[in-house]
Amino acid sequence: MDVNENNISYEDAIKELNDIIMKIESSSATVEQALNMIDRAKVLITICYKELDKAKGKITEIKETVNGLEEVD
Repeated sequence: MDVNENNISYEDAIKELNDIIMKIESSSATVEQALNMIDRAKVLITICYKELDKAKGKITEIKETVNGLEEVD
């Protein structure tokens, strides 16, 4: 499954990562399949980190807004 980075949510990426881990741990994959899954996992991890960075940025903005409002009072 080759999903474009822009079309997958954090939740879907985590679900797919969990599926990959289960397949690798169950030893149901060949070595080649496992290596391909690991490559896919790297892409999914990058997607997750990007989404977490976005969320962190939004939280920082909200904190700054709240701090700014508190200073006005």
